[in-house]
Amino acid sequence: MKLFFYLASAMLFLSCNSTSQTTSEKSSNLDYANTITSQSLMEKLYVYAGDEMEGRMTGTSGQKKAVEYIRDFYMANGVASAFGGDNYYQEIPASYFNGRSNNKPSENVLAYIKGSEKPDELIVISAHLDHVGTDSDGNVFNGADDDGSGTVAMMEMAAAFQNAVKDGNGPKRSILFLHVTGEEIGLFGSAYYVENPVFPLGNTVANLNIDMIGRIDPDKKDNPDYLYLIGSNMLSQELQDVSTEVNNKYINLELDYKFDDPNDPNRFYYRSDHYNFAKNNIPVIFYFNGVHEDYHKMTDTPDKIEYDLLAKRSKLIFLTAWELANRDERIKLD
Repeated sequence: MKLFFYLASAMLFLSCNSTSQTTSEKSSNLDYANTITSQSLMEKLYVYAGDEMEGRMTGTSGQKKAVEYIRDFYMANGVASAFGGDNYYQEIPASYFNGRSNNKPSENVLAYIKGSEKPDELIVISAHLDHVGTDSDGNVFNGADDDGSGTVAMMEMAAAFQNAVKDGNGPKRSILFLHVTGEEIGLFGSAYYVENPVFPLGNTVANLNIDMIGRIDPDKKDNPDYLYLIGSNMLSQELQDVSTEVNNKYINLELDYKFDDPNDPNRFYYRSDHYNFAKNNIPVIFYFNGVHEDYHKMTDTPDKIEYDLLAKRSKLIFLTAWELANRDERIKLD
């Protein structure tokens, strides 16, 4: 009888231990990252960069459809508003745009996951939701890469983090998913956010900004497994070190710093929404695939996107955000 009891106890221990290990394995950061797939990105982008969005020019009906699409996604996936309730919009008055959006108001979209241990510290992941609209003949500039790619990538990341929350593995620090308007006409949405922050800028650990990550620079045709990083060590060497370590451990893209110079003649460091965070002494990484033949043309369409590469780049950014959100100490400014 005692022998039976010991054997039964041992089997129960092994079964429970196996279950625990399986649960732990299923709850790893890489497993959550792998919920970001080329298929799900494609499905979203064909809607978001479709003709019905009318090129998403700031303040237009097409841009309003775009923010509704983003908001509805977050509501459906249980990702909370940064304001509480059903309001995901940070309203921006028409006057703020200095007459550059047909004197119409616009809005940023803010979704939020509260940190489990350090909720006052915040990682901001951003992408711009607008594009350049239509021409005088009504032809649509879809903006699939610019910045439909960054928009749907961020939505997928938010869903992956929310899956972690459901499993009891939510991030230690809070994460703000910030979709900004008015980028194409002067970085207005991100400027408005930093001037009217929903969370104190002093508590913002880093900004990971995603603007065009779905295509291949013609100069990289022979080695497409890359991503340009801009600004990653300008305010915090530790941020670049974390980025490098995550990439080496999980993804193994070529991280190219070709444009990582304030004096670069292209001035990319100054040309996307991360710059408004950097101006406020917040460490940034700007993720970018470089310009291509369809940049700001009607031919920047969803069929041109490299979806497997988009998924791989999105996973890198997700895993970098995961590390920044869960490490013991926040990264330090230099």
